[in-house]
Amino acid sequence: MTPEPTPVKGGRRYDTTGRRERAHQTQARILGVAQEHFLRDGYAATTVAAIATAAGVSVETIYKAFGGKPGLIRAIQRFGLAGAGPVPAPDRSDEMSARDLPPQTILRHWADLTAEVMPRVAPIILLVRAAAASDPDMGDLLAEISDERRKRMQHNASRLVHAGPLRADITLEQAGDVLFAFTAPEIYEILVIHRHWSTDRYVDFIYRGLVAELLDDQRDRATPATS
Repeated sequence: MTPEPTPVKGGRRYDTTGRRERAHQTQARILGVAQEHFLRDGYAATTVAAIATAAGVSVETIYKAFGGKPGLIRAIQRFGLAGAGPVPAPDRSDEMSARDLPPQTILRHWADLTAEVMPRVAPIILLVRAAAASDPDMGDLLAEISDERRKRMQHNASRLVHAGPLRADITLEQAGDVLFAFTAPEIYEILVIHRHWSTDRYVDFIYRGLVAELLDDQRDRATPATS
């Protein structure tokens, strides 16, 4: 016979799962409101008080969860990096590159993931870049984001090597630099935001550029595998 749960004060069990879910929903709502305000009004003009009012929470709640405006921006950026799927984009990238796939296929998947993530993170990173000119906290955050992205691209370059050799005239470090450059938010800003390229054209640009810069001549002429 299954024992009855031990009652607590008031006759109700403490629902930690429900509490965590409500806290997660509240934080997601705060981040959505914060992103809207930051992108609409700019970093300097946006206040924590305005975000709290629009999100229906107290200022103290925001400071406790995120530590103020820099923490909100960081959380929005990290949320965007996860992409649109239930599995975070970096995890999907690692899982895919661990499989026995041709390098062209890996690069195509990375180009697709870049196009998935960039609409979410590029506007925020560009906001940080603009604010960094006058705000030391944003300058530090911009450097932190850039360093993390560079390390991630170096990690990706190492995984690509396991799928096959790179061009003979490129080092592993240079391969990371190439990945870092082609996935820069500034390229998305120029081609998609300002020049209104379609997502397909943007993905194709990234894919072809990575293949040309990273793989040998034989692979350069290969037909990309998109499955």
